[in-house]
Amino acid sequence: MEDLTKVWTWTLDVAGFHLVFNATTIVMTLIIMGLLIAFGWLATRRTGLIPNPFQIVAELFVDSFWNLTKDALDEDMAKTYFPMICSLFMFLLLCNWIGIVPHMEEPTKDLNTPLGLGIMGFFIAHYAGIKTKGFGAYIKEYFEPIFFMMPLNVIGELAKVISISFRLYGNIMGGSIIILVVSHLVYGLIIPPFLYGFFGVFVGTVQAFVFTMLTLVYISVQVK
Repeated sequence: MEDLTKVWTWTLDVAGFHLVFNATTIVMTLIIMGLLIAFGWLATRRTGLIPNPFQIVAELFVDSFWNLTKDALDEDMAKTYFPMICSLFMFLLLCNWIGIVPHMEEPTKDLNTPLGLGIMGFFIAHYAGIKTKGFGAYIKEYFEPIFFMMPLNVIGELAKVISISFRLYGNIMGGSIIILVVSHLVYGLIIPPFLYGFFGVFVGTVQAFVFTMLTLVYISVQVK
């Protein structure tokens, strides 16, 4: 388990506060952001009726998530939130897949990443609800069906952040633990490559999709 507990950190002293940053997560996140920017540039560099391979993949993502977003929200709102939903899935997909590459670590294996994205989705969803319904109607919903249900309704909304974040973190970290344990048992032979394929590609894809769709559903619930 030492491979999981060793963390490369950066420390910074600011105004008497000792700040510690997970350097691995930061570096991996920057690499993924760079890959996404490079992919976007390659996909849009020479668009045409006969698309290049990058354009084909980009159009697949755009078409699929545009339809999903439009089904969950109306078309006008989909134009606002579709870029975020599509980008979120692509970012999480690479975050979950990058662990397949030797010496690379999944940013989603650090709770700060899924929790940060969960909090982001929480604020976006509630902002959309206030903007669509108005502040008065938005607040009124917390007192339904009976006024003293308000604390439970607030807890229910906060629980969504915990649920969506820990689901992603638990699956990615759990997969890493299983791969590490099995690799030590069989000395890195035969089985681990199949586990990397299952937990890295299959589970990573499913969890990225689930997280993205739950974020979309939370927005949809708030605006309707």
